[in-house]
Amino acid sequence: MIIKATAPTRIDLAGGTLDIWPLYLFEDEGMTVNAAVDINSHVSVEERPDREIHLRAADADEALWAPSLDQLPVGNQLDLIARIVRFYAPEVGLTITTSSDAPRGSGLGASSSLLITLSHVLNKMTGMRYTAEQIIDLGANIEAQCIRIPTGKQDYYPPTYGGVNAIWFRVDGNRAEPLGGEELAVELERRVILSFTGISHFSGTNNWNMLKRYIDNRGTTVENLRRIKETAFKMRECLLARDFAWFAQLVDEEWQNRKSLAKGVTNARIDRIMSAAKEAGALSSKICGAGGGGCMITVTEPDRREAVEEALNRSGARVMQYRIARKGVQMEEVA
Repeated sequence: MIIKATAPTRIDLAGGTLDIWPLYLFEDEGMTVNAAVDINSHVSVEERPDREIHLRAADADEALWAPSLDQLPVGNQLDLIARIVRFYAPEVGLTITTSSDAPRGSGLGASSSLLITLSHVLNKMTGMRYTAEQIIDLGANIEAQCIRIPTGKQDYYPPTYGGVNAIWFRVDGNRAEPLGGEELAVELERRVILSFTGISHFSGTNNWNMLKRYIDNRGTTVENLRRIKETAFKMRECLLARDFAWFAQLVDEEWQNRKSLAKGVTNARIDRIMSAAKEAGALSSKICGAGGGGCMITVTEPDRREAVEEALNRSGARVMQYRIARKGVQMEEVA
């Protein structure tokens, strides 16, 4: 049997960092607003006639082999994939091939998308019958074991459900609230440009620094995170109201708040790219994820889109074509 699956990544619109446990508990609740995009993760899982486990990341040219599941090592290359396989514990040998459409260090939640994709396939193959929400919680635990620092959960929701959502993080659990269907997706596609800055980033370091500064009550970190929370709640309201002038203002508000959280969120290259976009008519821009590099969203009026895209490309960014992903993870049994 072979199962192939794909799942989207995401662009975050507001409220990032507030999805990190236990940070949102300190603030009573948190909210992140994001949108799934069809820059996908791809997984192929094939049963083998033996007990061997073969893992291959096709886009990274990395591979790992073990004669059996109990001899599959963790803590080395392909650690996240290996940990997922060990958790779901298939009773047969497997050949697993993965790839991602996202640039390395994109800030689009590509590793979380891959985790969700593979988890759903193995959940189906092993008959474990975990729900989508249980897979999200399990995935966060597995990823924390891999990167050795607290993880946020917002990145697991777009590959699971697709669409544009406000994701609530509360004491009694998490919940994804859809903010609109086809109409909202089409309007965001017209107004939001996605580009890659050419700089990879590692979100875990930035997120850990922010969490530690919050716990230590250093500087204005607590105040800044509360402003980010306020912006996220306003972002939900503006998307429900389809107020796209307000949307552009809130993207800028989110970026100004985020830059004040920690050093390294922005840099000279990012500032230069954003300035070029603004000179061409862009309304606002922000880096996706924790900052420092990766992908960037830029908001523009539809009639200025072409000029802004040209300015982004000239400034050293690479404009990426995308659509809002209407659905989450999709699986197909091919043999």
